Formats: sequence, C-alpha cells, structure tokens
Amino acid sequence: MTSPSANDVVEPFTIAVPDVELLDLRSRLAATRWPDRETVPDGSQGPQLDRIRALCDHWATGYDWRRTEKVINDLGSSRTTIDGIDVHFLHVRSAEPDAVPLLLCHGWPGSVLEFRHLVGPLTDPVAHGGDARDAFHVVIPSMPGFGFSGKPTTTGWNASRVADAWITLMRRLSHDTWFAQGGDWGSAVVEQISRKAPERCLGVHFNLPLVFPTEQEMSEATAEERRMIARAQRYQDELSAYAREQATRPQTIGYSLSDSPAGLAAWIYTLFQDVTDSGGDPEEVIDRDEILDDVMLYWLPNAAASSARLYWEESRGGTAPGGTPNPVPAGFSVFPGEAVQASRRWVERRYETVVHYDQLERGGHFAALEQPDVLTEQIRTTFRGLRAP
Repeated sequence: MTSPSANDVVEPFTIAVPDVELLDLRSRLAATRWPDRETVPDGSQGPQLDRIRALCDHWATGYDWRRTEKVINDLGSSRTTIDGIDVHFLHVRSAEPDAVPLLLCHGWPGSVLEFRHLVGPLTDPVAHGGDARDAFHVVIPSMPGFGFSGKPTTTGWNASRVADAWITLMRRLSHDTWFAQGGDWGSAVVEQISRKAPERCLGVHFNLPLVFPTEQEMSEATAEERRMIARAQRYQDELSAYAREQATRPQTIGYSLSDSPAGLAAWIYTLFQDVTDSGGDPEEVIDRDEILDDVMLYWLPNAAASSARLYWEESRGGTAPGGTPNPVPAGFSVFPGEAVQASRRWVERRYETVVHYDQLERGGHFAALEQPDVLTEQIRTTFRGLRAP
C-alpha cells in the first residue's frame, strides 16, 4: 500500500486567532463612522441604524470569540489540500456501528457553524432522544474562499468545481458512499455532486430546491404555486441587490467589507433580516451571538471578497441544474420563510425519485439555525429508507 502524498494528508487544524486581531476588531468597531438614520420606520431601506449599532456594541463589548473558537476546535476541525486549495472542514464520527456518512454543505452568508446544532443529534441520536439507526458520520467543509479554507487565486472555482473537491474529500476520508444535504449555494454543490457521482452519493436532501418553473408551469400554476412565484419575484425585485453586486463587482464591495466590521455585519445581517422566518427581527429566532459567529467567519479570515466571487463565477455560466431528471433519490423541505420554494409537482418533474417532500410551518433560509430540530428530523426521514439493510 502506497503512502499518501503530502497533498493527500488530512491533519487536525486548531483555530487560534491572535489576541492582536481581536483587539484590532474592537478598535475598528469603536471608530465606526455611522451613516444617517434611515428615513422609513422599518427595514425596507436595509437594517435600521439602531439595530446595527446595538449589534456592533455587543460585538465590541460582550461577544466572546474564544467560546466559538472552542466549538470549532471541538468539532473535529481539520484541513487537507484539494485541487491546490487548503480545505478546512469539521469531521465528527459517530460511535454507532451502523452510522453512515453525511456531507453538509453551506452557502453564503453561511458557514460551517450553521450546522452546529445538528451535529450532536445526527452523530449521537440516542443522547438526543432519537434512534441509533439514524446515526451519521458528519462532514462539514468550508467552501474555497469561505471561512478558514484557502482562497482561490485564479478563476474557475464555481459550484461544479467545489463539488469535485467534496467528492475527493469524502473519498480521502475513506467514505466510499454517502448522503449529502445543502441549502443556498450548498444546494448547487449537492446537485452537482449527485450528478457527477451518483454511484457514491446515494441520496440528497435540500432545504432550498433548485427548481425554477418554466413559462408553461407558471401559466398553469395553482394558487399555491402562484404564491411561490410571487415570493421569488419579490426576492428578485426587492431583496437581491447584494447578489447582483457580488455577481458583477465582488472586488468593489470587497474593499468596504474587508475594512469595516460594521459594514460587513450590516451586509450579512441584511440576509438574516430578509429571509429568516422572523418578521424582520432575526434575533427572535437566532441567538445574536450566533449571528456574530457567522460574521466572524468572514471577518477573521478576510473572506468577504473571496466568498463573494462565487456569485461572479456562477454568473458566467456556472452550474445550472441539469436538463434531464436527477436519478439520485431526493428529499425536499420547504420552509415558509425561504425565498425560493417549489411545489411537489415541480420537484417531481426534475427528480426521478422523490423520497420525501414536506412544507413546514416555521423556519426560513437559515433552517439549521432557526429550526435545527425540525431540519434534523427532515434529514433523518429523507435518508432512513435509503440506508443499506
């Protein structure tokens, strides 16, 4: 048996941010030059001044990064090099003998910490009131340009290339077959994985379906489907300015977001405000420190511009869903606060085997943070019948 090359090595990766970086952050927050107050009584112009000031005041005086750093390190923080990029990932093995591998894929502005509340129930279901037969080994990678993964220095890192990297990662971790779950850009990555390696990826689950109705489907839409179309149109018309900026000028916005922590917080908080199931008050459904944890995984590694470039890559002919139905068994969880939704009949025209479809009562785009127990059970239900007997 040949030994792995240096580039194949998987090694522990301890996060240890120098104190000087945390002091610099506090100094920048204290020196923030704030804009004028909004001229509307709500968040329709973007997050309100008082809300972002309060968030940043807490960030500077009450937030504890070391607590979060320990969470990351305790979740099997590891690193390996794939396709020239240092990939940071979390790898938590279950003690259950029949556990199966599960790849969890985040998007923007998500991070590996988006799944923090799922890891325990998925890897140790008995300890969380579940069944040992639902156990998973969990792998959660940071996409290139995100979090503590390396940053691409050339073009070409779209969702399809990330999918190739994650297929390599799972093989390198000795997982010959696995299941995969994703939302946001993670959905695009999981879709590509299932089409590239259907013999390895044995089932997929999405909490953001990459299903976009055709003109004929829109003309034949039911009342429920018309509501979904209207919701997606509102997102496109009113809430997607960040995506357009990142798809056309990621470097331009990168200067501001890399220099100003308050600016970065507001840029990311906008998404928590707009697409959570919270009525525009995300801190009602996600702990304020967990929102800041997410922001920190863009601030500390200076990943604002590098993560935004994924939008630029995808806008140049990236990873549109395939033209033929996906053969891999698939499950879908449609949360009411999600901007992009799909009916069961739209889904069934694009996936050969829909093993699970559910419309939930609560939750939004950040389902793993908003409704972790619900999402955990949706994942278990999707893959329960796909496990080897």
